[in-house]
Amino acid sequence: MRTRYHGPTTRGAHVRVAIQRLAYGGDGVATAPDGRTVFVPGTCPGDVVEAEVAEDHPTYLKARLLEVVEPSQDRVVPACPYFGACGGCQWQHVSYPAQIAWKRQAVEDAFARIGRVRVTVEPTVPSPREIGYRNKVELLPGRAGSALTLGFARTGTSEVVPVKACPLLPEARSALPGAAAGALRFIAGRTETPVLRVALRVASNGETEVDVWTPPGPFPRALAAKALTDATRARTITRTIVRGPASARVVRKVEVLSGPGFWTETLGSDRYVVSAPSFFQVNSGAAERLRALVADIVRQSAPAHVVDAYAGVGTFTLPLARVASTTAIESSSYALQDLRRNLERARLTADIVPGDAAHALAEAGDADLVIIDPPRAGLSPEAIDAVVRTRAPRVVYVSCDPATLARDAARLADAGYAVERAVPVDLFPQTYHVETVAVFGR
Repeated sequence: MRTRYHGPTTRGAHVRVAIQRLAYGGDGVATAPDGRTVFVPGTCPGDVVEAEVAEDHPTYLKARLLEVVEPSQDRVVPACPYFGACGGCQWQHVSYPAQIAWKRQAVEDAFARIGRVRVTVEPTVPSPREIGYRNKVELLPGRAGSALTLGFARTGTSEVVPVKACPLLPEARSALPGAAAGALRFIAGRTETPVLRVALRVASNGETEVDVWTPPGPFPRALAAKALTDATRARTITRTIVRGPASARVVRKVEVLSGPGFWTETLGSDRYVVSAPSFFQVNSGAAERLRALVADIVRQSAPAHVVDAYAGVGTFTLPLARVASTTAIESSSYALQDLRRNLERARLTADIVPGDAAHALAEAGDADLVIIDPPRAGLSPEAIDAVVRTRAPRVVYVSCDPATLARDAARLADAGYAVERAVPVDLFPQTYHVETVAVFGR
C-alpha cells in the first residue's frame, strides 16, 4: 500500500482531501496537504476523497479519484451507465440544485478573474428538464473488432465509447444511437466512403432527423435512406459532405436522402425550420426560457431599431421582429435560407444582411440595441469594434462560455460599456457548460 503524504505532494502520492468547490471544466477542487490546489474529476463539493496524484505542477496538482471516503449530501447516483467513461457529462453525480448554483458561481468568478469586472450575477435559470432534454446528439464512429459502432469520446481521449442509448435524449427516443449504429453497420459493407459523424435530432413532438457526415465519395443513397428510416423512424435522412480536418471541416454539400430535408422545432409560438448544418440550441425547453428572457430585455429597452448579429435560423430574430425594426446578420448560407423561411412562415419581416458580423455590422447603421450570440470563441477584436461603431446604447451578449464572455466584457468596458445585468441560463444540465445573458449599457 502506498504512503499518504502529508508534506510535499508528488506524482503517484495518495492524498485525502475535502472537495470545496467545482471548477468550470467539471473537476472538483480541493487543497492538497502541501497547500497547492488539486483538481479531482468525478467529485462533488462536500466529498472527502482518497485520490492519486496524476500530474504534478508548480502551482497545482491533478489527481485521479480512488475512493469517496465521505460522500457529500449533494452527491447523487448518475442516471447513465456510461458516466465516467463517456466525456459528454461531467456532473451527473451532483444534485441539480448544486449544479445550477455552481454555474452561477462560475460566471461570477470568470467576470472577476478574467474580465476584472465586478458583477452580481443573478441565480441561474434552470432547465425545465434535468435529463432527457437534448434535441440533438452528435456521435462518433468507432470499431468493435471489425464492426462499426457509434458513441462519444472517452474522457480525455479520442477513443470512442460505444453507446446503445443516451439518457439525455427524450426517453421515447433514447435508444436512437443503437438503432442508427445497426443501420450503418449494414450500410458500411456496401460503401468505401467512411462515416465521420452522425447527428441525431429529436423535436419536442418526436420528429426525428438523421444526418450522416462523410467525405466526398460514392455512397449508397437509396440503401442508406431505407436502412436508416427503417431503423430510426426518422422523418428526414440527410448526408452532409464535408472536407478538411476534424478541427476545421467545411460543408461542401447536403444531400437529402429521404423526407423534406429539414427538421422542425417549436419555441414559444414559433415553429422553426432547421437544415442539417444549421445551428439550433440543443435544449428546446431551456431555449424557450432563454428566448423569453432576451425578448423581455428588448421590450423593456423599447428600441426602435435592433440588430441581431449571429442570427442563425432566427431564434431571437422572430420575437424581435414583433416589437422593433430588426436587422439580422448571419454568415451561413444554410442558416440564412432557414431564417428567410422562418420569417416568412411567421409572417414577419426583417432586413437580412449576409456575412460575417464584424463586417456586416457596418452595413446595419446606427442601432438602439445590438444582440450578439457568437460561437464559443467569443468576439474577435474586429467584431468588438464593429459593435461599438453601431453606437448602440445597449448591447445584449448571449454567451455559451463564461471565459470568453468575461474577456469580451473587459474589451467592451474599455470602449465605454458596463455590465448592467448577467443571468445564467442552464441549457446543459449534467455538464459544466452554461449559457449567460449579459446586458451592457454605455
